Amino acid sequence: MSYANLYEVPGPRGIRRNRLLAVVVAAVLLGLAYFVYVRFDAKDQWAAEKWTPLLRGDVWATFILPGLAGTLGAAVAGVVLAGLFGLVFATARMSDHRWIQRPAAAVVEFFRSVPLLLLIFFAFFGSFALLGVNISAFAAVVFGLTLYNGSVIAEIIRAGVLSLPKGQSEAAYAMGMRKGQVMRLVLLPQALKAMLPVLISQFVVLLKDSALGLIVGYDELVDRGLNGIAANFSNVIPAAILIAAIFILINLSLDRLATRLSHRR
Repeated sequence: MSYANLYEVPGPRGIRRNRLLAVVVAAVLLGLAYFVYVRFDAKDQWAAEKWTPLLRGDVWATFILPGLAGTLGAAVAGVVLAGLFGLVFATARMSDHRWIQRPAAAVVEFFRSVPLLLLIFFAFFGSFALLGVNISAFAAVVFGLTLYNGSVIAEIIRAGVLSLPKGQSEAAYAMGMRKGQVMRLVLLPQALKAMLPVLISQFVVLLKDSALGLIVGYDELVDRGLNGIAANFSNVIPAAILIAAIFILINLSLDRLATRLSHRR
């Protein structure tokens, strides 16, 4: 496929304009970074006593590592369950039977439209009214992550399957395959591979959304690593920078994983 009609190579004037814009944007970003540095410096946010606790092993063992374990635990459980939810409901939405297709569509659209925070609240505070038991904060967070992100994943998978050429399914039917076999052996593997970068991006969103667990008292990275450290050492800005850096490293690792998987044959 040629992309010549989609992108025109800039000429000399275009190159000069792009370079000028790059210089201007870089200057603005540097100016913003300098402004932040100066304002934080005026408030003694770069003082050594605020950053030294972040290098202590006991601080990591008490606050950061347990919080990171909580975040990763909820994220892993959410990814597995949301992936299964999305796969099941994407398949159901593409069913030829309306009695399967329409309820599945209603479930996906409902949970995709409800804010994740409300789902977590409902699971945590409404479980006793519905079931007579109080579920854990972990279960409430995973419940919300599964239903919300699973609904989004269902639409991603469905879009991937529908984007495939019709010849794929027609050739499979011509070979005598049933619809279930066509979906399972032909369409879904190709759709999942094509949608892999988008799926990984949604998993990154899921990982960040796990921070909403602090609302119901779940011990995750923002709660333990930020609130816990700041409460003990009065260094909320350095603690926030550290927690943000940890999230960035995790998300960059996931992005690199998506890139590597998308290039595998």
